[in-house]
Amino acid sequence: MKFYIYLLAFIFLSFIARAQDNTIDSQKVNRLKEVAIAASLKTTQLSKLNLTEMDLPQAQFILSSKQLAQQQIISLSDVLKNTNGIYIMGTTGGYQEEIAARGAALASSNTFKNGIRYFNGMKLVLSGLERVEIVKGNAAIEYGNVAPGGVINLITKKPKVEQGGGVSLNYASFQNFSSAFDVYGAIDKSKRIAFRLNASYSKGASFRNDVHAASFNVNPSLQLHVSPKSTLLLEADYTTNNTVPDFGAGIINYKLVDLPRERFTGVSWGNYAAKQSLISAKYTTSIFSHWKLNAVLAYRTYATDLFTNTRPNGSTSGGGTLVDAQGNWRRGIQKTTVDDFYTLQQLDLTRTIKRNAFKHELLLGADAEQFTTSTIVYANDNNYDTINIFNAYNASLEPAVPVLNKSTKTTMAVQRAGVYVQDLISCATKFKLLLGARLNSITTTTNSYTYATQTNALSNTTDKPFSPKIGLVYQFNAAHMLFASYSNSFSQNTGIDIYGKALPASIIDQYELGLKNKIRDGKMQLNLTGYIIHNDNLAQTSLANGNTNSNIKELAGATRSAGVEVDLMYNPQKQLAIMIGYSFNETIYTASNIYIVGSALRYNPNHTANASVHYEFSKGCFKNVSLGAIAQYTGLRFVGRSTRLTVNNDNYQLIPIKEFIVVDLVASYKWKQWKCNAKLSNIFNQLNYHVHDDNSVNPITPRNASLQFVYNF
Repeated sequence: MKFYIYLLAFIFLSFIARAQDNTIDSQKVNRLKEVAIAASLKTTQLSKLNLTEMDLPQAQFILSSKQLAQQQIISLSDVLKNTNGIYIMGTTGGYQEEIAARGAALASSNTFKNGIRYFNGMKLVLSGLERVEIVKGNAAIEYGNVAPGGVINLITKKPKVEQGGGVSLNYASFQNFSSAFDVYGAIDKSKRIAFRLNASYSKGASFRNDVHAASFNVNPSLQLHVSPKSTLLLEADYTTNNTVPDFGAGIINYKLVDLPRERFTGVSWGNYAAKQSLISAKYTTSIFSHWKLNAVLAYRTYATDLFTNTRPNGSTSGGGTLVDAQGNWRRGIQKTTVDDFYTLQQLDLTRTIKRNAFKHELLLGADAEQFTTSTIVYANDNNYDTINIFNAYNASLEPAVPVLNKSTKTTMAVQRAGVYVQDLISCATKFKLLLGARLNSITTTTNSYTYATQTNALSNTTDKPFSPKIGLVYQFNAAHMLFASYSNSFSQNTGIDIYGKALPASIIDQYELGLKNKIRDGKMQLNLTGYIIHNDNLAQTSLANGNTNSNIKELAGATRSAGVEVDLMYNPQKQLAIMIGYSFNETIYTASNIYIVGSALRYNPNHTANASVHYEFSKGCFKNVSLGAIAQYTGLRFVGRSTRLTVNNDNYQLIPIKEFIVVDLVASYKWKQWKCNAKLSNIFNQLNYHVHDDNSVNPITPRNASLQFVYNF
């Protein structure tokens, strides 16, 4: 019903806009669109208010379409080579890129595509992107339940009224092949309706034996200029990905195992099949002469099917799957299917109000989200076969693919509604105050059905968290500003308490202080940010009555994340671009009923850094040639299993993963409508790992190369 109410609102508001002006100058619209696109690069769509970067009391980063092309970016891992403090914390199974920022894991609630939550538990296709926006810190006012470290927004290419497009072919190491095309233009003679269609396909193997993957993405969009002040943007996105899961060979006695980099120890028939679809309608109009309205309707689904071996050193139920000291591993088989349905309805009203010496940038908004996730877990086969990880894997010796029976089906339905307000108040020219607040209502209903006993376990909870935000900006002048802010967010918890009731949300406080500077006539930007994040209600396993079930929890923990970030962007001339960044972060337990107070959370490096340089030759014998280098430093991390405070003779241990630097080189040459791109990644052939616990050990990709040909028309 809400969908149809919003659709009627779209139609009604379009008639209001058309009544204001029944004529349209397509050339004027085109010029306005071009100006809007250029201006948007100064800040992110995520902020919702049309603020300049110097107005926003928060750290942000934008990777433009030019930078995406220069660095030949194809994955989120490539994107994060430009962002200090945001990093890959794991690649469990090799079929996903798990992200963390400022010590907090960024799940799908923190990943957006065109401002709409997007499932990131699969490899994401980036070939059709216009730019990537990242806001560090808290975005709870605008989006509700998000982790405190930051949010990522993937912006796809939009329709254009001029005709054009391009095609590309790419060949890379390990027999990887990909192709893509992009076409856009106006549909009607008056150029009120424009379209765009992006699509890509990739298929290839891996440096890991027996591992291969294929993916497909299509992203059609249609933009209608309903009136000079009203635009309707319709977008769709569909992605499929099939990958052979690869958990690696595990760890023996909490020590990394020295194995050939290409060694595979999974099952050759294993598969992780994922697909995701998203459709959205975005309506933008000016109403009542002063207010700008943005309305969004969106529907998203994703489905995953995991059927493969269990992880090394995983669950010991049914006999265990530990790798012994001699390398023998009795393997099990697992199967899990997930189906998720998500809808979003969102209305935002913005307005600029000037009263005497005060100026208000006002945002009023309301949104509603509905999530329904159904997860079927099959009973594991814990006696599939036994292998030795020190021997080369022989897929021909695999037993037949087993048939597994359904064990449990868990259905979780979440309904969240929120109202929010933000106001940036400018006093004279130097002081600005950002005030914001969001009130949420969240109802979560969970039903767990056990097939063997044909029984249901129901739980229901309602939370109404309140999220305030206050930020103060002092602008010394147009090129220098100082900001300070406080905000809090909430994080929904899984599991139940000792009485069988769902846990309430955890409230997370965040403090931020920073400087933004534009130097040398705006050619250099130097930013410095410091922050402290407190989670005083961390959910941990309940120890009441001798409980050992990790699904039964209590709010008995607390963490603190503190750090500093430095960013430098320098364009001394049109042909040269330099980016340098550094981040320090420390995330520790400040209270715990399980872990040692003061100990660090796993997976988070204290130090990360990035640097890139790109130069385009504009004359001479190297005219139309561009060269670049990208470097990323990831500091020492600890993985494995944290030593528990309350368990006698605890054998769990942390595993240090040494620091490493990855350096990539890129080059391109343009000739008329043709372009040739070349990339050499990990040029020093660094060996390092992404590790989850002690049971998913994924080596980083060794030295590899790619060659791409692009034709634009």
